[in-house]
Order: sequence, then structure tokens, then C-alpha cells
Amino acid sequence: MLVYVGTYTDKGSKGIYAYRLDGRTGRMTPLGLAAETPNPTFLAVHPNHRFLYAVNEVADYEGKMSGSVSAYQIDRATGRLKLIDSAATVGTGPCHVTVDRTGKCVLVANYNSGSAAVLPIRADGGVGAATCFVQHEGASVDKSRQEGPHAHCATLDAANKYAFVADLGLDKVMIYKFDAAAGKLSPNTQPFVKVADGAGPRHIAFHPNGRFAYVIAELDETVTVMDFDAATGSLKPIQTISTLPEGFAGKSYCAEVMVHPNGRFLYGSNRGHDSLAIFAIDQKTGRLTAAGHQSTLGKFPRNFNITPAGDLLLAANQDSDSIYVFRVDQATGRLTPTGEKAEVSKPVCITFVPLDK
Repeated sequence: MLVYVGTYTDKGSKGIYAYRLDGRTGRMTPLGLAAETPNPTFLAVHPNHRFLYAVNEVADYEGKMSGSVSAYQIDRATGRLKLIDSAATVGTGPCHVTVDRTGKCVLVANYNSGSAAVLPIRADGGVGAATCFVQHEGASVDKSRQEGPHAHCATLDAANKYAFVADLGLDKVMIYKFDAAAGKLSPNTQPFVKVADGAGPRHIAFHPNGRFAYVIAELDETVTVMDFDAATGSLKPIQTISTLPEGFAGKSYCAEVMVHPNGRFLYGSNRGHDSLAIFAIDQKTGRLTAAGHQSTLGKFPRNFNITPAGDLLLAANQDSDSIYVFRVDQATGRLTPTGEKAEVSKPVCITFVPLDK
């Protein structure tokens, strides 16, 4: 499969980099710079695997206070990305992008301005002007990080009916009804779910069975387990558990969270402890049990991703300019370094494009 890596471009990187991944050995063969573009920090692939979308985490787009989304056509033979076009995210500092399950829209979260937007996808893969924009309001208890709203991800449920925007600045996950045909968000009957004061919710992952959601919090280094009602879009917290080992006294910040494709394990990245926390998932209740930690072999691990077959995990170390490949024991959830490594400046996001589909 192809691997695309989004980066920060303030320290040598020029944009999005491509690799070819050998699913048996975990070897990453570099294909070079796939697209030159500023701060393409988060990436998403269209369901048809022909197009890729990147948020440009900037504050000025075409002379306006806005970030942007860039749309690319994927050359499956070379890994190169051909720019189709770009469009404003309306808010500033976009840090997350999702393609809806019909392939009709991209949803973005604007961290700096604390907002979310929906942009339509044309038949040629390009993006149009935003069809919906929602501005969050409020603050929370951490005056240095929660002085205002800071939307950090925009995620959809499996049925494509509801959108969830984790707002680090509000200690809330905002819940919206999603209309893919119109490209619109509207407040859900339950408009948000609250997490602990000062937690700083960052990313959300849903269990494959559609009954549970997992919210990782950046500021208090926890994962909150939530019951999910797919009919109403409502979330109910049932457990909160630390991502750090007992006795760790240093400062760490959570980043990514992901459920293994087999639904038995959950992983979360710790920036500072520089590890992936591993949890076993109770299949009946969704609750988590700590199952250990694996060093990411680098510094400040941001995003990571698990191959669709569930046998390999790739972890991006932002501050040590490296991506390491781990083999996943699908019976225990444990991770073992394969010895394979890729070097790229300030990697942030990893996404896959299967070549056998």
C-alpha cells in the first residue's frame, strides 16, 4: 500500500511525503515529496482511494484570516499527488480533516479559532466553498490553554448521520446532525457531552461494533469511554482511565486514539512519556483495562495508524523526525518493533491507500 505523511514545514519538510509499505516485512520505501504545500498536518483519503485531502494549518489564505484544505489526485503508480484545487476552512489553524462516508464532503476542525466547517467535494475530487460553518463559544478552567474554544477533530459515526467535534478549549464534544447531501451540520438533540474540567478532549475513536466511543484528552492524559446510541447520536461517559503508567511524574500530552480493527484493543499516544498506551477492551461493556506501554522509539509521538489488516502499526515521532513500524500481536495487543524506520522532518499524520482495491 501507499503511505502518505503530513508534516509541519517549518524545519526542512516541504509538504506531504509518500512511501510504499510492504505489508509482510513492514519496510517503508521512500517515494519522495508527493506534494509541496505549507503545513499539511492532517490528511484524509476519499473512500474511492483516488483523492487525498490535507488541511493547511495556517492563519492566512488568499489574504484572509483562514486556513485551507487542499485536494489532490493520487497517482497510484508513483505515489505523486496532483493538486486539484484548495478552499478556505473559514476558521484559522485547521488541524483535522475527515471525508464523509459517501465521499461528498470534507469536514474540518479549526483549532485556533475554535470552529468547524463542511466543504463539498465535486465529481473531479476538488473542493468547493464551505456549505456550513459553526463557531464554538465559551472557555474552561485552564487559562493558558482553554481561554476560548479550540476544535481539535471532526469525526463521523459509521452511519454517517452524526458528526462529533472534540473541543479542547471547552471540555466538550459537540454533537451535530449531519446531512451529507446538503453538506450541513445542525445541533443534535443532545448538543454536547461534557468531560472533566481541564481534560482537554482532542480526538475520538468509535468501536467497530458501533456501541462505544473513546475520547482521548490532551491535558489530563486520559481516555473516557462513552456509551453511544446510534439512533439518537447521544454519548454517555461510563469510565475514565489514565494513559500513563503509575508513578510517572513527568509532563505528557495525549494526541491520537485508535481502536484496533478487531475491536479488542485501543491505543493512545503519549507525547512526553513518548509511548503508546495499550488497553484491552471489554466487548460487552466497552470498558478499558490497561495492558501496558510501548516506546515509540522517538520523541513526541503525534499521530499513528494501524494497517487495515491490523498487523502493523506506524507511529510518527514529531520531534525526532522519524516513523517507526511495529508488528501487532492480534491476540494480546502488544507491539514489537520490526526494525523498520523512515526519516521525515516533523511528521504529524499517517494515512494509507491500499493498492489492491
